[in-house]
Amino acid sequence: MYPLKFNPILKQTLWGGDKIIPFKHLETVMPNVGESWEVSAVEGSESVVADGPDKGLTLTEMVRKYREELVGEACYTRFGDKFPLLIKFIDAKLDLSIQVHPDDALAAKRHHSFGKNEMWYVVAADKGAKLISGFSKQITPKEYKERVNDGTFAEVLQSCDIESGDVFYVPAGRVHGIGAGAFIAEIQQTSDITYRIFDYNRKDKNGKTRELHTVQAVDAINYDDVQDDFRTHYDKLHNEPVELLSTPYFTTYVYDMDEDITCDYSELDSFVIYMCLEGACSVVDDEGREWPLQAGETMLLPAAIKNVRIVPKHAVKFLEVSL
Repeated sequence: MYPLKFNPILKQTLWGGDKIIPFKHLETVMPNVGESWEVSAVEGSESVVADGPDKGLTLTEMVRKYREELVGEACYTRFGDKFPLLIKFIDAKLDLSIQVHPDDALAAKRHHSFGKNEMWYVVAADKGAKLISGFSKQITPKEYKERVNDGTFAEVLQSCDIESGDVFYVPAGRVHGIGAGAFIAEIQQTSDITYRIFDYNRKDKNGKTRELHTVQAVDAINYDDVQDDFRTHYDKLHNEPVELLSTPYFTTYVYDMDEDITCDYSELDSFVIYMCLEGACSVVDDEGREWPLQAGETMLLPAAIKNVRIVPKHAVKFLEVSL
């Protein structure tokens, strides 16, 4: 097996901007690109291998073909042919809707799906950009309904100014929203289930207001989710991996490097995903095979590959994601 790159799945949205295409060095001309789905097994939006012997196969076909070699024994035992993570870049030119995602139990009951626990890494942020994460005060389901009806729901949400490098964990049940000017890398469970609570009264291209899910959200919201600071704090170190999050759904490290580093995955029973944020590098395996990786690209390292060397081209910053 070999490290896999996939054709990006570009999503045009009401709130999308113009940063994703140049960030990913694409020649495509397309306005209002809000998301690039980098690694996806969501039905109807499945990633397709971009090159190599398996070019043209979907991610689900790859899992069926290679099983444990691709995803790891524990992952295949747990999830079978379903790849468990969805990896995206998001560019918000306008505010996204205020929303919440169901947990595994509620999503399975209602949608026969995984829940949606996710994290954000802020790649870049315009001046004044914000993220909404959680509540600024505890409320009840009754107060939620009242505030949605009278238009004051936003008054009890926690809004945070952001800058490049900020990290937020967004567990299922946490009310949240991505603000205008935020450019983020998002790592989440394989799910496209979102309950929109408020969408700024916007209309789609046909002049219709988008569907809201305020009733469905009642049972999904964690009403006790109150903190002063929802950021995940970490030490910003150079030339060594820094753990950002370790959750039951994924583990994420950030590497900020200008020196070679060897990654030993011999004890890791999982695939590994690299999301390159800045600069460029080469990924070199034990046989000396070399694959380039640059800002805007995402690479899936099969579980069968147990050792690689990362060789920066001057400097590189990337996220490393595994189970």
